[in-house]
Amino acid sequence: MKRILFFTLIVIILTGCNGTPVRGTFVQPEGKVILDNNEFIMNIGEFKWKEHDFEASKIRTSDNNELADEFSTLEGDKGEKLIFEIDYNPTSIVANQWNTDYTSDAIEVKDNEITLPSEEGYYTYEVIVKWPQGKATYIFDIDVK
Repeated sequence: MKRILFFTLIVIILTGCNGTPVRGTFVQPEGKVILDNNEFIMNIGEFKWKEHDFEASKIRTSDNNELADEFSTLEGDKGEKLIFEIDYNPTSIVANQWNTDYTSDAIEVKDNEITLPSEEGYYTYEVIVKWPQGKATYIFDIDVK
């Protein structure tokens, strides 16, 4: 009987550890970009979250270039893969690649991964992430060799 009670208690505890925020202890989702098996935390631009009776937001106070300047510029090779790892399992990830001439291109994100451009240069990426409870914009920059 004690074994059954112990097993039931373990199952209940493990069921409660599902990775979602516990009421009153919300932690803003972190966004990482992975290059050569190294993780880098992206800067956050905007953030909105609403869940039950909880609401949080961060309004962008800097433009993409200023946020990119605060990020330690990555160095990557042409055609190399970048992987995104975002907390709380987002429903969509969209990436915009900003060029030095202030034009942007939408970049296909497939399986949380993008391919760096085939041309050398400096690029700023804006990663727009959505969840049922909200959205966030993350920024990072990279020098492609």
